Amino acid sequence: MCAEKFGFEPHPILTGNAKSKIMQISQAPSQNVHKTMRPFNDASGRKLRNEWYHISDDVFYNPDNFYIAAMAHCYPGKAPNGGDRLPPRCCAKKWLIQEIELVDNQIFILIGARAASFFFPDTDFTTLVFSDNMINGKPAYVLPHPSPLNVKWFKDNPEFIKTRMPEIEHAIHRVLGL
Repeated sequence: MCAEKFGFEPHPILTGNAKSKIMQISQAPSQNVHKTMRPFNDASGRKLRNEWYHISDDVFYNPDNFYIAAMAHCYPGKAPNGGDRLPPRCCAKKWLIQEIELVDNQIFILIGARAASFFFPDTDFTTLVFSDNMINGKPAYVLPHPSPLNVKWFKDNPEFIKTRMPEIEHAIHRVLGL
């Protein structure tokens, strides 16, 4: 669907199964993830697993625990400004909506403003991060992107690490039985 848009062969990257306990949705795979074909196999993923969720790689990559997808299942390529291109919304509209219906998860985790705005288009991102949200009657937690480039948001919102992330970590551990 996107080969002509990207100028390289796209590789859809997702993992999980229909009984995954947690459905985690981010913006799009990074270039490193595109190369290794393993979701969140980068600095953002290490921060997410080790510092925020406090879980092992084995727990994170267990398809019974996490269904890991993104708005765009493929790395969208580099943008002229040096960052990554925005994920095409057509991917989420075509595939992600179907996946949400197929996976019998207990909670959702949305990572980053792009993923959050797809589900909650009229709500301020920071408000979403500090709110208890719902998707299809299930709890939905919104996280800022754990990218090392997201420094300003963390400086502006220090209470996220102090108060909100421990609440979300507790919900993750409860669902996983940890």
